[in-house]
Amino acid sequence: MSTLTALARAQAFAAGRAQPVATVRHLHVHPRPLVLIPLAMAGEANAPLAALAGTDRSAPRLLIVAQPRNRDHRFAFAAELADVLVPYVDSFAGETEAVAVDRGRDVRHRFTDAPQLWVPNTGGVDFLRLFGRSTRFRSIDGEYAVPPSVPLLGRWLTFFANAAEVPGSSLLLNAVQALGLHWATGQSSAEDAQLAALLGWICPPPGRTGAQAALAAEDPELSPPAGPATDPAFDNHVLAPLMSTADPDVAALTGVLRAQLLPTWELMWRCLDLLGELPPGARVAGRWDSDRDTYSGFVQHLADGGPPQPRRDGAVAAAARLHRLENAATRYAVQRAFDDPLVMAEYRLTGAAFVGDVTLAKADRIDDSGKRPVLRPRIMVVTTEPVRVEQGATLTSPRRPSQKALVISVTAVDEHKTEVLLELSGGMGRRLVAEPGSVPEVGERLLLTTLSEAYRPSGAFPDPDQTPWTHGGPPVIEQPVAAGAGQHRSEQADQQ
Repeated sequence: MSTLTALARAQAFAAGRAQPVATVRHLHVHPRPLVLIPLAMAGEANAPLAALAGTDRSAPRLLIVAQPRNRDHRFAFAAELADVLVPYVDSFAGETEAVAVDRGRDVRHRFTDAPQLWVPNTGGVDFLRLFGRSTRFRSIDGEYAVPPSVPLLGRWLTFFANAAEVPGSSLLLNAVQALGLHWATGQSSAEDAQLAALLGWICPPPGRTGAQAALAAEDPELSPPAGPATDPAFDNHVLAPLMSTADPDVAALTGVLRAQLLPTWELMWRCLDLLGELPPGARVAGRWDSDRDTYSGFVQHLADGGPPQPRRDGAVAAAARLHRLENAATRYAVQRAFDDPLVMAEYRLTGAAFVGDVTLAKADRIDDSGKRPVLRPRIMVVTTEPVRVEQGATLTSPRRPSQKALVISVTAVDEHKTEVLLELSGGMGRRLVAEPGSVPEVGERLLLTTLSEAYRPSGAFPDPDQTPWTHGGPPVIEQPVAAGAGQHRSEQADQQ
């Protein structure tokens, strides 16, 4: 937990209400999301019990499994879920737009929009991942055939679960994590995992504090668990009697499961309302463009008859995926800081950023020490904040992210002020005269940081057939043994 987050939690406890830890929204909220609340049967590995799903707040669709241990019932549930999800994701595979690539020398096409799924918590994401793995390889013919929509559902669920691992992606979001990214409560992180308690702190009912609202949310009769796990008392006293017979009472089962899911359904839409009220960060739209690229690529993969996602990645594919996720995490952290002064404040505390005033600026300085003259303006920044950068470090400013500032010197004026001399490059045009506004002027208040949005090249990985057999490469082919050689080696081994 960072220092500012700890302070925000303490302030939330004292005030009785959650405190904002972001000034903008750091994720995309779709105007037509698909909300999906899954429930699983206790004691069974990934056995679906029910789901409430839909894009209309006033018309959720309830899917139930009368006997989760029955294979046919489970796959009938999967087919019903496919009837909800597949038409939704297909509805975005229509209108496309051209995107310039290769510096404008070519174009590619992507869909103008993409689907977005919402689940209550990380457990919901894990459920979709496991359910996708259990359905995407099912055969549509033979003795244990399933409807064709079932393996297609599994491939889409796997697609969304994989996207949820990418920092900054908004294709599959969970409400608890999304809210926790923007508000800090006066309770522990473990208690924040309960959606009703978390929302109780963020918007408590009139006359109640966040702690009182969270305490009331602990009553499973008033606020049933958001899934996929159910309350043990509900399992033992309500669910078990209804499912103990060979022919369960479907009508009664439908009623009790709907009552369990509807409170969470309302909480999910309240979450969307709260997040929708926040202004989006400047770089949210760019990340959603990347999500649209990802969606467009998978639609094309399906149209080309591509195979299902593998059960597990090979060594090279796993290493490449890990590298992409690390790059995405770094890029997302930088973008959040550049979009949000509250997030950037964390870096100012650690010395990775500081704010100062420009006191000197020489915008027309030319460096002619190289083969050709280049524009290299210099500015002096005076700050009262701690400066923990050394000579030779490269800084950037969120106001001019394409410009680099090389630290020439750091001089302590007194115990409160520090002068930082910087040499600028990039983001000023291609001439020896800087474009207007591209060089900070005297009196401008400037934020400088070691964070950078600079392009990070992808890693170089070998082809799978170039890796050793221990990492999935080709097996070692033994040379044929000459006649009698094997017997000779056996005799030597016996003697030893």
